[in-house]
Amino acid sequence: MFRRLFTLLALMLTPLAAAGARGIEPELVAEGPAPAGSEVELAIHMRTNPGWHGYWLNPGDAGLPMDVKWQLPPGFSVGELRYPVPHRLTISGLMNYVYEQDYAVLVRLKAPANASGTVPIRATATWLACTDKVCVPENGEFELELPVGTGTPQRAQFDEWRRALPRPLATRAKFALTADKVRVAIPLPKSVAVEEPYLFPAADGLVDYAGQQRFRRVGDLIVAELPRKDASANTFDGLLSLGEGQGFEFHAIPGGVPSGGSAIGETGTSAVLWAVLGALVGGLLLNLMPCVFPILALKALHLAKSGGDESGARRDAAAYTAGAVVGTGALGVMLLAIRAAGSEAGWAFQLQDPRTVGVLLLLATAITLNLLRVFELPVLAGEHNPAGSFGTGLLAAFVATPCAGPFLGVALGAALLLPIYGAIVVFGALGLGLALPFLLIAFVPSIRNRLPRPGPWMARLQRILAVPMGLTALACLWLLYRLGGQSTLVLGLIAAAVLTALLVWAGRRQPGGERTGLIATGIALIVAVGLVTQLPSSAQTVARVPPGAETWSEARVSWARAHGKPVFVYFTADWCLTCKANEAAAIDRAETQGAFKAAGVTTLVGDWTKGDPAITRFLESRGRAGVPLYLWYQPRKEAEELPQILTPGMLISRARRDRPQN
Repeated sequence: MFRRLFTLLALMLTPLAAAGARGIEPELVAEGPAPAGSEVELAIHMRTNPGWHGYWLNPGDAGLPMDVKWQLPPGFSVGELRYPVPHRLTISGLMNYVYEQDYAVLVRLKAPANASGTVPIRATATWLACTDKVCVPENGEFELELPVGTGTPQRAQFDEWRRALPRPLATRAKFALTADKVRVAIPLPKSVAVEEPYLFPAADGLVDYAGQQRFRRVGDLIVAELPRKDASANTFDGLLSLGEGQGFEFHAIPGGVPSGGSAIGETGTSAVLWAVLGALVGGLLLNLMPCVFPILALKALHLAKSGGDESGARRDAAAYTAGAVVGTGALGVMLLAIRAAGSEAGWAFQLQDPRTVGVLLLLATAITLNLLRVFELPVLAGEHNPAGSFGTGLLAAFVATPCAGPFLGVALGAALLLPIYGAIVVFGALGLGLALPFLLIAFVPSIRNRLPRPGPWMARLQRILAVPMGLTALACLWLLYRLGGQSTLVLGLIAAAVLTALLVWAGRRQPGGERTGLIATGIALIVAVGLVTQLPSSAQTVARVPPGAETWSEARVSWARAHGKPVFVYFTADWCLTCKANEAAAIDRAETQGAFKAAGVTTLVGDWTKGDPAITRFLESRGRAGVPLYLWYQPRKEAEELPQILTPGMLISRARRDRPQN
């Protein structure tokens, strides 16, 4: 009834629409030229003036959706309008699904194979623009002279608009009707954190929009209970919003909806707590990484040197923890800011920039020389120096990010779906987990008292610890080569050699005082700045695929599954230590590859070394913020997500299970 009255009122106000300025100013834009025989993305960019709002495809209790009628050249066709995730606006007790800021409605235009030149794309549209006091029906004509062929697309702007769209769920949902409720079971992996859900029904008439919605988590399902109107339906489509402009589209058919499970969306804290716990454990395990363990061991050695100075040890640990928490928190804030600006980015995003890898190379080189007793690095050398300990924590956070190891991948993926405050808490928890061993040593006397007494063995241990840190420097050189090619590698080698020479020179003249150590550090920073200014700002090489594998794409996965082939997909990056360990220990072994060949397994590799946006989007859809990610598809079945630590037996058993029977 509200909808009919609203439509009648809007028609009565039509003459007023042309009397003044519009509430919403539309513009039709194209992502680029239309390739003949292929598709190009179009956007109807709706610019809302302050105080006005537009409507989703289902406007809710009141309002009208946009209606577009296209005038296209012969052979051209358009798909359905694709709306961004809306939000709720209640006015006078009526629930509206609206956009109060600028938004874009996307549509795909397909050009015929024989198209050429420049073609006119035209449309007429009507839409409703409202404030909290008045609504005005508006209309207009769109015109676009679209070239056919190849050209440079407007990726950045359209990627931002695509990020605002809900992601489609491939698996069908199930729904059931009771006397007063619509119950919907939506498939969503339990690794995807859901804190503030809301379900937007796509069709009018079945759901009471103003009624309270309740949600439960039942395994890999989100179960929604919605207040029902006096209507029925054979299908049920909608959008599950997770908050912060993120959501999933689903198509539901009649079926069983499970009971039980745990309530979500009421307290809003369980998702954050689980993500924090995962980040704590993941940060703790990061201490075992070869580039982090030497730093932790050095701090423990300094405690051993200091004897029983308990208050000094605790100040040291608190400063180190603060540095680690600030470091991971800052990286998390940077990641959230980059993603909010419309770019596709995930955890360890900074290692896709050759300049950052160059800085990491110099740090690893300097720490290796310090461990070899070539010179004293002030950040690591001082005993109970809070400033030095804080810097050490920052350093540990920076060098610990190349991989999302066990527990960490899911936790950081969940962080990207949480509200901003929750995400920052999770990133800070990662730093706390990283600092936890040092905190235990400093604050638990029984552990600190078990540290061995100082002696000649400490110098030998430092030289042993130089080995993994030196290997980290070599890994940085390899990554520079992969990101920028031979010229970037040569520049990195020169910078590392110059830094080594300068630090050897400084070490020979270093009297052991702080001033000389600061001079040596200053020299290192000067060399680092010089390197950063010379290295390229982005990766310049193509993705690498090992023999016997193919480059990952969603289309290739779909083709292999449709042809009944088992598929193994792994996402990797050259800077990911966990990835490389799994590849050497499990994936690339002769027995594994033999089992794959016998079973006809299609192996697809997604190389994320240079930050491929398509891979970033897919990782997001799986609730992940970074690599590694391993998926196994049985013929014509959904993906099974494998653990982040692989074994040959794990892969061989699946290959033998899915081997075609003669």
